[in-house]
Amino acid sequence: MWANTVLATGRVIGLVLYTGRESRMSMSAKRPRTKFGRVDAELNYLTKLLLLVMALLALLCAVLSGLQITQATWWMTFFRYVLLLSNIIPISLRVNLDFAKIVYVFYVNKDESFPGTICRNSNIPEEMGRVGFLLTDKTGTLT
Repeated sequence: MWANTVLATGRVIGLVLYTGRESRMSMSAKRPRTKFGRVDAELNYLTKLLLLVMALLALLCAVLSGLQITQATWWMTFFRYVLLLSNIIPISLRVNLDFAKIVYVFYVNKDESFPGTICRNSNIPEEMGRVGFLLTDKTGTLT
């Protein structure tokens, strides 16, 4: 009843009042933060940039092809050029990068020079490659 407490024996008589989002449990509950690597963020940025370039090139090609401005043909010509230029965005790049991350994690886990090493996240190898400073306290906690 109160803070998910389980009562094994006895009776409980209680009054439940709505306290809203200002209760201690509700205010301390946070949405979990998703871990997102820098390479993924850079890849998303480049994909969006390539999509914009592809759309602009398709529009330019459609205009330069002497399209007739009628309601039935201008958008069809534009989408034909989008289809022709769609190989600008490499869809298999994301799949290849994720597969490479899995292989890297496998090699880190199987490396004999680091006994007991366990990668629980596929972003670890790329984040370790970007380490600039390695700080530790007297207990050995790495930062």
